[in-house]
Amino acid sequence: MRVWVSLLVFLALAGCTESVSSNANARFLMMGDSMFAIHGASRKSVAHQLEARLGEAVVDRSVSGAQYLYALPISGSLGLRIGRQYQASDWDWVIINGGGNDLWLTCGCRACNAKLDRLISADGKTGEIVDVVSTARAGGAKVVYAGYLRTPGVPSSIDHCKAYGDALEARLARMAAQDGGIWFVSMADLVPNGDRSFHGPDLIHPSHKGSAAIAARIAATITSAP
Repeated sequence: MRVWVSLLVFLALAGCTESVSSNANARFLMMGDSMFAIHGASRKSVAHQLEARLGEAVVDRSVSGAQYLYALPISGSLGLRIGRQYQASDWDWVIINGGGNDLWLTCGCRACNAKLDRLISADGKTGEIVDVVSTARAGGAKVVYAGYLRTPGVPSSIDHCKAYGDALEARLARMAAQDGGIWFVSMADLVPNGDRSFHGPDLIHPSHKGSAAIAARIAATITSAP
């Protein structure tokens, strides 16, 4: 039974990421969790919307549920560990998100200080996220790190995560400020107060409209970068 379950997980994850070899000329790589991965089947994901805006292919290796501190080796190698989504190539840009699942799923956004420090230190200089971003930078790519959507004026099941989410993103901004080739792109002010249309029914994941708005903000950062 465990073999069959493992096989099903393997097949499901294998279908969630694009092959780098099949997009050999792509300049853009996307990595992260479900904020990027959702709507991939309908071709309305952030990557698809970004492709439309940039007029270029985006290799999307994001996986729903992915974490930075994910421990299982096989499923982690298939993308549930965000760092394992990276594949070396001649990328101009690597677009990354993540960290929310590490806080929400593993420590419930309560008593998560140690987990937060493992993700990224208070000064933005060390941690798993910094290591992943540094790998992309060492390969010659510029990096966009995207923050998460908020649900202002609308209660959601992850409201209790706000303090840790804000702390995470403050650290990400400090990381970016130390390297001219990294941009932290906040989504905190993207959703108007009380507007549910940027989110799906769960008020966690973006709707098609939300994915398009995220892509638009990322595209604007890329096209305006020196």
